[in-house]
Amino acid sequence: MARAIPGRAIGMAKTATAAKTNGRAVRRPRHRSRQKAAWLFTAPALVAYAVFVLYPMGLTMQYSLYDWDGVGPSTWVGLDNYAQVFTDPELLDTILHAFELILYFCAVPVVLGLAIANTIRGIATTRLALAARTVLFVPQVIPLVAAGITWSWLLASDDLVNQVLSAVGLGGVTRAWLGDFGTALPAVGVIGAWVLLGLCTLLLLAGMSKIDPTLYEAARIDGAGPLREFFSITVPSLRQEIGVCVTVTVIAALASFDIIYISTQGGPGNSTMVPGLQIYRLAFFSREVGLASALAVVLMVLVLACVLPIQRLTREAR
Repeated sequence: MARAIPGRAIGMAKTATAAKTNGRAVRRPRHRSRQKAAWLFTAPALVAYAVFVLYPMGLTMQYSLYDWDGVGPSTWVGLDNYAQVFTDPELLDTILHAFELILYFCAVPVVLGLAIANTIRGIATTRLALAARTVLFVPQVIPLVAAGITWSWLLASDDLVNQVLSAVGLGGVTRAWLGDFGTALPAVGVIGAWVLLGLCTLLLLAGMSKIDPTLYEAARIDGAGPLREFFSITVPSLRQEIGVCVTVTVIAALASFDIIYISTQGGPGNSTMVPGLQIYRLAFFSREVGLASALAVVLMVLVLACVLPIQRLTREAR
């Protein structure tokens, strides 16, 4: 039987300890060099973000405290521009219109997107599924300007939508949908919902592809029907994807500009005026740069107040 040699064991232990210490000493410089390399690669993006996002944001906040026409000397007014934003009925209406658009830009695409994505998942092995995905994604590749012009034609008093309504016996409800005070904002909302539906459907469809099929098999063995599967498995599994869809569409509603500028110019009257378009008009037509900047800051705060809770809920779900 071999005998242990204490001196040799102690030497081996010292060697192992020295090796570990040397290994850490080698890893630390490598770790630091990787951190330096990461900062080096990130630096151009950080500089661009600071120059093109943070700096203009700071200037906007500065301008919001002045009465300035954009050319001549400015006058310090403090928070008067913000007080006007919250007391002027016309400016308040623009904010309310943006929140009303959330119903069309967010609720409709997400709910319809869930239903359509679930249907496409059920026919995923057929060619019809590929055709449906392609058709639904078409609005995403069409410029918003073109979409606004096309829908303006379709919703005109003598164009396709009203012709179809007349053909099915609903001629009494036909009108110039974008020119009527009562229907202009919902009509703009329909255009936004059409644009965002494809994006939401594809995001939700991608999320559905990651759900474990054994969950559905187990549910069917337990006697669950398609509706129970949808609400008990599909919807809870898509919590993060739904959060992304809601975030994107809420921002699109609150910061909407393109579609409304092309389709209605904020009219008739101010029935479709939204903060984005109002900021443009105040700054470049009325030459009230300070008031426009204050409205822009308020809009940014509203967007953050709506989006951050959604992001927090999504993070907690993880």
